Amino acid sequence: MYYYIKQIFLCSLLVFLCASVNAQKTERAEKDTMVTFPVSGVCEMCKDRIEEAAKGKGVRLAVWDIDKKILTLVYNPSLVSEKKVRNRIVAAGHDSGPMKADDDVYNALDECCHYREINSHSDVEHPEKSPGDSANAVGHESIMGVVMEEDKKGNFSPLIGASIIWLGTTKGTVTDSSGVFSIKKNSGSSKLIISYSGFRSDTVDAEKKGDMIIVLAAGSQLSEVKVLSRQKSSFVSSFTTMRTQIMTEKELFKAACCNLSESFETNPSVDVSYNDAVTGSKQIQLLGLSGNYTQLTVESMPGPRGLATPLGLNFIAGPWVESIQLNKGVGSVANGFESIAGQINVELKKPEKSDRLYLNAYINDNAKTDLNLVLTKKLGKKWSTALLLHDNFLTRTNVDFNKDGFRDMTTGNLFSAVSRWKYDDGKGWAAQLGIKLLTDQRTGGEIDFDPGKDKLSTVNYGLGINTTRFETFGKLGYVFPEKKYKSIGLQLSVFSHRQDSYFGTTVYDGKQNNFYANLIYQSIIGTTAHKFRTGLSFLSDTYNELFRTTRYQRTENIPGTFFEYTFTPVEKFSVVAGIRADYNSLFGWFSTPRLHVRYEPVKGTIIRLSAGRGQRTANIFAENSSVFVSSRHINIITSVTGKAYGLDPEVAWNKGISLDQKLRLFNRDASLSFDFFRNDFSKQVVVDIEKTHEVHFYNLNGKSFSNSFQAELTVEPVKKLDLRFAYRFFDVKATYNGKLLQRPFTARHRAFANIAYELEGWKFDYTLNYNGTKRIPPVDHILPGNGQSSYSPEYVVMNAQISKSLGRKKLVDLYFGGENLTGYMQHDAIISPDQPFGPYFDASLVWGPVSGRLIYVGFRYKIK
Repeated sequence: MYYYIKQIFLCSLLVFLCASVNAQKTERAEKDTMVTFPVSGVCEMCKDRIEEAAKGKGVRLAVWDIDKKILTLVYNPSLVSEKKVRNRIVAAGHDSGPMKADDDVYNALDECCHYREINSHSDVEHPEKSPGDSANAVGHESIMGVVMEEDKKGNFSPLIGASIIWLGTTKGTVTDSSGVFSIKKNSGSSKLIISYSGFRSDTVDAEKKGDMIIVLAAGSQLSEVKVLSRQKSSFVSSFTTMRTQIMTEKELFKAACCNLSESFETNPSVDVSYNDAVTGSKQIQLLGLSGNYTQLTVESMPGPRGLATPLGLNFIAGPWVESIQLNKGVGSVANGFESIAGQINVELKKPEKSDRLYLNAYINDNAKTDLNLVLTKKLGKKWSTALLLHDNFLTRTNVDFNKDGFRDMTTGNLFSAVSRWKYDDGKGWAAQLGIKLLTDQRTGGEIDFDPGKDKLSTVNYGLGINTTRFETFGKLGYVFPEKKYKSIGLQLSVFSHRQDSYFGTTVYDGKQNNFYANLIYQSIIGTTAHKFRTGLSFLSDTYNELFRTTRYQRTENIPGTFFEYTFTPVEKFSVVAGIRADYNSLFGWFSTPRLHVRYEPVKGTIIRLSAGRGQRTANIFAENSSVFVSSRHINIITSVTGKAYGLDPEVAWNKGISLDQKLRLFNRDASLSFDFFRNDFSKQVVVDIEKTHEVHFYNLNGKSFSNSFQAELTVEPVKKLDLRFAYRFFDVKATYNGKLLQRPFTARHRAFANIAYELEGWKFDYTLNYNGTKRIPPVDHILPGNGQSSYSPEYVVMNAQISKSLGRKKLVDLYFGGENLTGYMQHDAIISPDQPFGPYFDASLVWGPVSGRLIYVGFRYKIK
């Protein structure tokens, strides 16, 4: 089966490559010109109609200002003329200066768009503006311009709220809803500082300039102004009500990022640690809580969850990722009810805008190899498609840094593929369809373990984990052309996940079938200051697990509905309030209220508040697979019969506050942020390993909470040298058998530093992570004199990478790096490794790295 799947996708790859070779190269555009001219209209529907009519070949940007009745047009004169664009607008029913629309066309417009009647008593005139006299239109002592951003395909869009300040002064302005600005000349300075959230600011020489076209995109140049602006690799959006940290592809390139778990190595908010010392599986921690409480989505649809939890981070290839959005605390009710600690949304490379070809290869000094290929192609004007392939393998069985006789990493092969298609008719309809396949075969245990001879025997300890996963997903949406604030969308996904595994002589097999549907409708109430979205959802999970000789089966069907209201009376204040009601076929009705508030009392200072409820059902075996690699006896203390292992659902309330402050240090942009989150569980499944030889699962009887504080500073002391520092404090406690104790393996104090520098195609990145002491459950009396203390030592882990871009167009990147450079590791990660079938064996008490220094090399190649 695995062989045939590979052959099918290899054949698809050959067909795809043959088609891609014939793709024509895009010709370089000549210099663009900006012009502004009056266009009559009165409402949002007029705005959409005017801008849509202006679009066409050669038009880079067309934005109409409702208040000023002015259209800002950026176009290529060799491809289209201003007159031709104005004719299209007039033909759509809107007057433009002396050019009048046909009466029949005008009368056919919606009643609210009849601007002639509305403006019949107005004496306001809108003078014509051309490239040569725009400066005169705003006065000889003013400079006028437009600030835009450019995507990878050369498409432009206006940047609203970009800051324009004279260098060395506090005098400035911001761009309006069209991206346009007008600023009075300053006798004391001739340079303007252009800045915008998510981009690195720089200066522009404005002396003797009239109209200015400024494009914030690395290495771009338009018209007579060249702006050197670097997009930040990681930033917090200033305009969203929910605090959203965005990690771009540039941030992911700071490390090898073979899979999603390694994508957070340069992020101070998310911790990644090993589950145990044998399986090689990793888990994330957010706000001091395990990754089970963080909702993982892929393009706003369910990601690896349920039985995929322990290995799910390995299932998403890092080179496939376009960006990652991270929200702490509760998320939007439109995305479900499960987020408690936060939400991580992964955006994969898009067929319509990604590079035509992207190839990545990686190998480390343990001979682990990763191969990745992404291909995209446009099929006409409406369709585009992408093929994403990933394969990694490790065959070396003697990787044993601490010489305990066990492999530090599992061997085997993981192959995954995604085929995705997108349709966009340009008239409001859009659709996506995709298929995902994955096979993962892992073998671990003692170095001498041979699965052909020793499987499920006591000759040599070994483990095997074989996973197959199939998923299909689809999205269908419609944006009303005349009312672009109104849309309706349907999300659908189905997956089947199967895991067959054994750990020594213990068998664990699991199968999960999932169906997800989410219907979302959004619009406004009167004006765009009052927005809402509402919809229906349905989630179905069927589980069938076999642990040793006992089978656990359940089906959860959860229909639900939600409503979310967004109130934005002014730019500096917004509120998002949401509520959803769901019915769980096992646990009955429950509601999920959530609230988010954003306030900007002064420019550059943003305060956010959030509060809400989250609920989830624990999968005790899949989420705690580390207990399989031990001799502990498993006890489930149930309170309800016939439900999820006889345990209650987990319910928590999360509250948070954050402060983001923009600064100017070393004459460059800097930022300082603080956040604090409190989480209180009213219901929780407690995993109790406080008693040696045993692990107990039971419902919480007492308190369980987490307090998380983080402070982060980002600064650029010299050009292209980025420094990021962070400190975190965690206070995470739960009641274990009547005692309130610190959560095991969670450091109270953590610190982070990242240094990134760019120089003529070279990139240097260095990351340091400090971990304070962690509480270890009592183990001393198991083996007298074994010497393990009740707290781990503090330690530091350092990673570094050097990369070089080659060629004039920088299509090739070579990178060389190292992880855990000091080789620090937990040498006693396995208790009683020489007696793996004895009563004291335990590989689950992991508090630090379980392997030593790792050196790797790789390359990236792309065709735009």
